[in-house]
Amino acid sequence: MRNFFLGIFLAAFIFISIQYFITRSDAQKTEIASSELILNQIQQVGKLIVTEGNFSEVITYKDAKKFYLDFLTAEKKAIVVVNAAVSISYDLKKIKHQILPETKTVIITEIPEAEININPTIDYHNLEEDFFNQFTASDHNIIRKKVHQQLQQKIKHSSLVKNASNRLISELQKIYILTNSLGWTLQYQKSPITNQEMIPSLLEL
Repeated sequence: MRNFFLGIFLAAFIFISIQYFITRSDAQKTEIASSELILNQIQQVGKLIVTEGNFSEVITYKDAKKFYLDFLTAEKKAIVVVNAAVSISYDLKKIKHQILPETKTVIITEIPEAEININPTIDYHNLEEDFFNQFTASDHNIIRKKVHQQLQQKIKHSSLVKNASNRLISELQKIYILTNSLGWTLQYQKSPITNQEMIPSLLEL
C-alpha cells in the first residue's frame, strides 16, 4: 500500500514538475517573442523623418569706409533677396535604447537632436559700390552669415519646427502603445512613461 501511495506521489510530482517547466518555457518564449516584436517596432520607427518648407527674407546690406581724415566716405550697399529651401530631420536610427526582457522594460536612453538644413538662393538687387569700396568675397561671406542667422531665428519660431516635433512624437507614441499593449514598461532614462501625454515633455529635457 505504501508503494502505491509513493508511486502516486512520485507521478504527481513528475507531472507538476513537467507542467512547471512547460509553463516556464512558454513564458520565456512569450518574453522572447515580445522582445523581438518590440525590437522590430523600434527598427521600423528608426527611419529618417523629414519636414520641408520654404522661407523668404529681404536684407539691406551697407558698408562705408572713410578716407582723408574722414572727409571722404566711400559707400557700398545692396538689397539682398533670399529664398531658402529648409528641411528639419530626425534620424531615428540614432535612438539609443535597451530592452530588458527579465523586467519587461524598454529604456530609451537618448533621442536624437533635430538636424536643420538650409539651402539659400541669394539674389542681389540695387547693388551700389564706390571705386574705393567695392564688393569683395569678404562682403559675400558676411551677407551669407547674416542670412543664415536671420533664417535660423525665423525657422525657430515657425510652424515647421512644431510639425517636425509632432511627427517625432507620433513615432515615439507607437513604441509606447506597443509596449503598453504587451504589458511592458517604457522608460526614458530613469523615468517610467505611464501615458502618451508624457512623451512631448521628453523633447524638452
